[in-house]
Amino acid sequence: MEDRFPRLSEEVELDEKWLPLIDYLSTFGLKESHFIQMYERHMPSLQINVCSAKERLEYLLSVGVKQRDVRRMLLRQPQILEYTVENNLKSHVAFLMSLGIPSSRFGQIIAAAPSLFSYSIENSLKPTVRYLVEEVGIKEKDLGKVVQLSPQILVQRIDISWNTRLNFLSEEIGAPRDSIVKMVKKHPQFLHFSIDDGLLPRINFLRSIGMCNADILKVLTSLTQGLSLSLEENLKPRYKYLVNELRNEVHSLTKYPMYLSLSLDQRIRPRHRIYKIFPPKLSYSASQKVVRKIQKRQ
Repeated sequence: MEDRFPRLSEEVELDEKWLPLIDYLSTFGLKESHFIQMYERHMPSLQINVCSAKERLEYLLSVGVKQRDVRRMLLRQPQILEYTVENNLKSHVAFLMSLGIPSSRFGQIIAAAPSLFSYSIENSLKPTVRYLVEEVGIKEKDLGKVVQLSPQILVQRIDISWNTRLNFLSEEIGAPRDSIVKMVKKHPQFLHFSIDDGLLPRINFLRSIGMCNADILKVLTSLTQGLSLSLEENLKPRYKYLVNELRNEVHSLTKYPMYLSLSLDQRIRPRHRIYKIFPPKLSYSASQKVVRKIQKRQ
């Protein structure tokens, strides 16, 4: 046993009864260091009967979890090996279905938020959904889309994050409630953004380039994902290119906020080169073909 798993034997009190499970989990790419992580995070997970573990993981694979995602899930939530198919896994999958989420997306959601199974449906998940509908203002028909965009929204404290961000944006840029609801619907990760490290620096950047609060609100409502873009690597270089190379002004961003989400190297620069070479009347589809040709040459 020590010969096969020398580091594991040294780090933990390795029980020979665990070996069948360790061998099975190794087929998903787990190494000794991973088993040590699982042990430190939740030791009982390594005491699970291998047949029970197989049944549970095979069920998750059957509902769409990818084989390559199993290792990451186990490292984040080793308790998942303890959740029974009949009393836990199936009921949580049925809950996802009740939100209008297509079965083709179950695996992706489970892989992104495996801790979902540790939350009570009646005491935690349903109240969270109710809060999203009744307090935040998400329509029931949109719940499935919102959860697909950000599965973590089901397993994080929504009430605190919602009220904090609602108050912040109302006070900082005069954002009305319905505009903030649109932000959440389009980019639910908004609820998880840090105010001091995420929201405020980006709002201050937009102010620094000459935008008033109304313009900032328009940009953030149209392009909420812009709040997750890096200031130094994305927003600032794209703005500088807009002003210095495209000879445009900041007010153009309020008309076309999507510009800030475009890749400078993949989209903006190639298109700019095309428009300098070809007449402005060149059709969009034709210009796209030329852009692709240029990209292939690079």
